[in-house]
Amino acid sequence: MTDLSAFPINQKWPAQYPDWIQLYSLPTPNGVKVSIMLEEIGLPYEPHRVGFETNDQLSPEFMSLNPNNKIPAIIDPHGPGDQPLPLFESGAILIYLADKSGQLLAQESAARYETIQWLMFQMGGIGPMFGQVGFFNKFGGKDYEDKRPRDRYVEESKRLLNVLDKRLEGRDWIMGERYTIADIATFPWVRNLIGFYEAGDLVGIQNFPNITRVLERFLARPAVMRGLEIPK
Repeated sequence: MTDLSAFPINQKWPAQYPDWIQLYSLPTPNGVKVSIMLEEIGLPYEPHRVGFETNDQLSPEFMSLNPNNKIPAIIDPHGPGDQPLPLFESGAILIYLADKSGQLLAQESAARYETIQWLMFQMGGIGPMFGQVGFFNKFGGKDYEDKRPRDRYVEESKRLLNVLDKRLEGRDWIMGERYTIADIATFPWVRNLIGFYEAGDLVGIQNFPNITRVLERFLARPAVMRGLEIPK
Protein backbone atom coordinates (compact mmCIF):
# COMPACT_ATOMS: atom_id res chain seq x y z
CA MET A 1 0.00 0.00 0.00
CA THR A 2 1.30 3.45 -0.97
CA ASP A 3 2.26 5.76 1.88
CA LEU A 4 0.99 9.31 1.27
CA SER A 5 1.92 10.62 4.71
CA ALA A 6 4.69 12.79 3.22
CA PHE A 7 2.01 14.95 1.60
CA PRO A 8 0.54 17.51 4.04
CA ILE A 9 -2.74 17.50 2.12
CA ASN A 10 -3.28 13.94 3.32
CA GLN A 11 -3.64 15.30 6.87
CA LYS A 12 -6.70 17.37 5.94
CA TRP A 13 -8.15 14.87 3.45
CA PRO A 14 -6.95 11.41 4.55
CA ALA A 15 -6.85 8.84 1.77
CA GLN A 16 -9.02 5.80 2.41
CA TYR A 17 -7.62 4.22 -0.75
CA PRO A 18 -4.02 5.47 -0.98
CA ASP A 19 -3.26 3.29 -4.02
CA TRP A 20 -5.89 5.16 -6.03
CA ILE A 21 -5.49 8.55 -7.68
CA GLN A 22 -6.43 11.23 -5.17
CA LEU A 23 -8.58 14.02 -6.64
CA TYR A 24 -9.01 17.33 -4.81
CA SER A 25 -11.73 19.28 -6.54
CA LEU A 26 -15.20 20.80 -6.74
CA PRO A 27 -17.86 20.59 -9.50
CA THR A 28 -16.82 23.77 -11.31
CA PRO A 29 -16.06 23.86 -15.06
CA ASN A 30 -12.35 23.34 -14.36
CA GLY A 31 -12.96 20.81 -11.62
CA VAL A 32 -15.23 18.53 -13.60
CA LYS A 33 -12.73 18.28 -16.44
CA VAL A 34 -10.72 15.86 -14.32
CA SER A 35 -13.62 13.96 -12.76
CA ILE A 36 -15.13 13.45 -16.23
CA MET A 37 -11.74 12.34 -17.56
CA LEU A 38 -11.31 9.84 -14.73
CA GLU A 39 -14.81 8.50 -15.30
CA GLU A 40 -14.15 8.17 -19.03
CA ILE A 41 -10.85 6.29 -18.71
CA GLY A 42 -11.86 4.10 -15.79
CA LEU A 43 -8.84 4.55 -13.51
CA PRO A 44 -9.68 4.15 -9.81
CA TYR A 45 -9.72 7.42 -7.92
CA GLU A 46 -10.81 8.89 -4.62
CA PRO A 47 -12.44 12.35 -4.72
CA HIS A 48 -12.06 14.91 -1.97
CA ARG A 49 -14.24 18.03 -1.84
CA VAL A 50 -12.36 21.32 -1.56
CA GLY A 51 -15.03 23.65 -0.22
CA PHE A 52 -14.82 27.27 -1.38
CA GLU A 53 -17.35 28.30 1.25
CA THR A 54 -14.82 27.36 3.93
CA ASN A 55 -11.79 28.57 1.94
CA ASP A 56 -10.32 25.08 1.81
CA GLN A 57 -8.38 26.15 -1.29
CA LEU A 58 -6.46 28.63 0.87
CA SER A 59 -5.55 26.13 3.56
CA PRO A 60 -1.85 25.32 4.06
CA GLU A 61 -2.60 21.68 3.31
CA PHE A 62 -4.14 22.41 -0.08
CA MET A 63 -1.56 25.04 -0.99
CA SER A 64 1.19 22.53 -0.26
CA LEU A 65 -0.14 20.69 -3.32
CA ASN A 66 -1.08 23.72 -5.40
CA PRO A 67 0.57 27.01 -4.42
CA ASN A 68 -1.77 28.73 -6.89
CA ASN A 69 -4.70 27.74 -4.62
CA LYS A 70 -6.93 26.60 -7.49
CA ILE A 71 -8.78 23.35 -8.04
CA PRO A 72 -8.42 20.70 -9.34
CA ALA A 73 -5.26 18.96 -8.18
CA ILE A 74 -4.31 15.30 -7.95
CA ILE A 75 -1.81 12.93 -6.45
CA ASP A 76 -1.16 9.81 -8.50
CA PRO A 77 0.42 7.31 -6.09
CA HIS A 78 1.74 5.37 -9.10
CA GLY A 79 3.24 8.08 -11.23
CA PRO A 80 6.36 7.84 -13.42
CA GLY A 81 8.79 5.33 -12.00
CA ASP A 82 5.95 4.12 -9.76
CA GLN A 83 6.57 7.15 -7.54
CA PRO A 84 3.79 9.45 -6.25
CA LEU A 85 3.19 12.40 -8.57
CA PRO A 86 1.42 15.57 -7.36
CA LEU A 87 -0.03 17.65 -10.17
CA PHE A 88 -2.15 20.77 -10.59
CA GLU A 89 -3.57 22.75 -13.55
CA SER A 90 -6.50 21.00 -15.22
CA GLY A 91 -4.97 20.99 -18.70
CA ALA A 92 -1.75 19.41 -17.48
CA ILE A 93 -3.74 16.80 -15.56
CA LEU A 94 -5.79 15.93 -18.65
CA ILE A 95 -2.67 15.40 -20.74
CA TYR A 96 -1.07 13.33 -17.99
CA LEU A 97 -4.11 11.09 -17.53
CA ALA A 98 -4.47 10.67 -21.29
CA ASP A 99 -0.85 9.55 -21.55
CA LYS A 100 -1.12 7.31 -18.49
CA SER A 101 -4.22 5.56 -19.78
CA GLY A 102 -3.47 5.68 -23.49
CA GLN A 103 -6.93 7.16 -24.07
CA LEU A 104 -8.52 10.34 -25.45
CA LEU A 105 -5.31 11.84 -26.85
CA ALA A 106 -3.75 10.53 -30.05
CA GLN A 107 -0.22 9.23 -29.80
CA GLU A 108 0.70 10.09 -33.40
CA SER A 109 2.33 13.49 -33.45
CA ALA A 110 0.10 15.52 -35.81
CA ALA A 111 -3.25 14.63 -34.23
CA ARG A 112 -1.72 14.80 -30.76
CA TYR A 113 -0.49 18.34 -31.14
CA GLU A 114 -3.66 19.47 -32.89
CA THR A 115 -5.67 18.19 -29.92
CA ILE A 116 -3.36 19.97 -27.48
CA GLN A 117 -3.77 23.11 -29.60
CA TRP A 118 -7.54 23.05 -29.01
CA LEU A 119 -7.00 22.26 -25.34
CA MET A 120 -4.87 25.42 -25.11
CA PHE A 121 -7.61 27.34 -26.96
CA GLN A 122 -9.91 26.47 -24.07
CA MET A 123 -7.34 27.12 -21.37
CA GLY A 124 -6.21 30.49 -22.71
CA GLY A 125 -9.45 31.79 -24.20
CA ILE A 126 -12.75 30.11 -23.45
CA GLY A 127 -12.18 29.57 -19.73
CA PRO A 128 -10.93 33.05 -18.83
CA MET A 129 -13.39 34.92 -21.07
CA PHE A 130 -16.48 32.91 -20.09
CA GLY A 131 -15.50 33.32 -16.45
CA GLN A 132 -15.43 37.09 -16.85
CA VAL A 133 -18.84 37.05 -18.51
CA GLY A 134 -20.11 35.05 -15.53
CA PHE A 135 -18.75 37.62 -13.10
CA PHE A 136 -20.21 40.61 -14.89
CA ASN A 137 -23.55 38.95 -15.71
CA LYS A 138 -24.37 37.01 -12.55
CA PHE A 139 -22.11 38.09 -9.72
CA GLY A 140 -20.60 41.38 -8.53
CA GLY A 141 -20.25 42.90 -11.96
CA LYS A 142 -24.00 43.00 -12.55
CA ASP A 143 -24.21 45.99 -10.22
CA TYR A 144 -21.76 48.07 -12.25
CA GLU A 145 -23.53 50.90 -14.05
CA ASP A 146 -20.83 51.00 -16.69
CA LYS A 147 -21.53 48.02 -18.95
CA ARG A 148 -18.45 48.46 -21.11
CA PRO A 149 -16.36 45.87 -19.20
CA ARG A 150 -19.17 43.31 -19.44
CA ASP A 151 -19.71 44.03 -23.12
CA ARG A 152 -16.01 43.65 -23.85
CA TYR A 153 -16.00 40.11 -22.47
CA VAL A 154 -19.33 39.30 -24.11
CA GLU A 155 -17.98 40.29 -27.52
CA GLU A 156 -14.80 38.29 -27.02
CA SER A 157 -16.85 35.28 -25.91
CA LYS A 158 -18.97 35.58 -29.04
CA ARG A 159 -15.81 35.63 -31.13
CA LEU A 160 -14.51 32.49 -29.41
CA LEU A 161 -17.87 30.76 -29.81
CA ASN A 162 -17.78 31.57 -33.51
CA VAL A 163 -14.32 30.02 -33.84
CA LEU A 164 -15.51 26.89 -32.06
CA ASP A 165 -18.76 26.68 -34.02
CA LYS A 166 -16.89 26.84 -37.32
CA ARG A 167 -14.50 24.15 -36.12
CA LEU A 168 -17.44 21.85 -35.33
CA GLU A 169 -19.06 22.32 -38.74
CA GLY A 170 -19.44 18.80 -40.19
CA ARG A 171 -17.63 17.25 -37.19
CA ASP A 172 -18.90 15.04 -34.38
CA TRP A 173 -16.32 16.42 -31.97
CA ILE A 174 -13.58 19.05 -31.97
CA MET A 175 -11.16 16.54 -33.50
CA GLY A 176 -13.71 15.05 -35.89
CA GLU A 177 -14.93 11.53 -35.17
CA ARG A 178 -12.57 11.16 -32.21
CA TYR A 179 -13.73 12.32 -28.76
CA THR A 180 -10.75 13.76 -26.90
CA ILE A 181 -9.54 15.78 -23.94
CA ALA A 182 -10.24 18.91 -26.01
CA ASP A 183 -13.96 18.19 -25.73
CA ILE A 184 -13.69 17.35 -22.03
CA ALA A 185 -11.99 20.69 -21.42
CA THR A 186 -14.31 22.82 -23.54
CA PHE A 187 -17.90 21.74 -23.10
CA PRO A 188 -18.17 22.07 -19.30
CA TRP A 189 -17.40 25.76 -19.86
CA VAL A 190 -20.05 26.09 -22.57
CA ARG A 191 -22.54 24.37 -20.28
CA ASN A 192 -21.67 26.76 -17.46
CA LEU A 193 -21.90 29.84 -19.67
CA ILE A 194 -25.47 29.18 -20.75
CA GLY A 195 -26.56 27.41 -17.56
CA PHE A 196 -25.07 28.54 -14.26
CA TYR A 197 -23.92 31.92 -15.62
CA GLU A 198 -27.32 32.46 -17.33
CA ALA A 199 -25.61 34.15 -20.27
CA GLY A 200 -27.02 32.17 -23.19
CA ASP A 201 -29.13 35.03 -24.50
CA LEU A 202 -26.37 37.53 -23.80
CA VAL A 203 -23.90 35.74 -26.08
CA GLY A 204 -26.56 34.65 -28.59
CA ILE A 205 -25.98 30.93 -28.14
CA GLN A 206 -28.80 30.24 -30.65
CA ASN A 207 -26.44 31.55 -33.34
CA PHE A 208 -24.02 28.68 -32.76
CA PRO A 209 -25.97 25.53 -33.72
CA ASN A 210 -22.91 23.30 -34.02
CA ILE A 211 -21.91 24.06 -30.44
CA THR A 212 -25.36 23.34 -29.04
CA ARG A 213 -25.53 20.13 -31.09
CA VAL A 214 -22.24 18.80 -29.76
CA LEU A 215 -22.95 20.03 -26.23
CA GLU A 216 -26.09 17.89 -26.21
CA ARG A 217 -24.09 14.83 -27.29
CA PHE A 218 -21.46 15.59 -24.67
CA LEU A 219 -23.96 15.86 -21.82
CA ALA A 220 -25.57 12.56 -22.86
CA ARG A 221 -22.38 10.57 -22.22
CA PRO A 222 -22.73 8.45 -19.04
CA ALA A 223 -19.21 9.32 -17.85
CA VAL A 224 -19.95 13.01 -18.29
CA MET A 225 -23.21 12.75 -16.35
CA ARG A 226 -21.36 11.07 -13.49
CA GLY A 227 -18.34 13.37 -13.59
CA LEU A 228 -20.44 16.54 -13.42
CA GLU A 229 -21.54 15.57 -9.90
CA ILE A 230 -18.10 14.73 -8.47
CA PRO A 231 -17.15 15.45 -5.78
CA LYS A 232 -20.52 16.01 -4.17
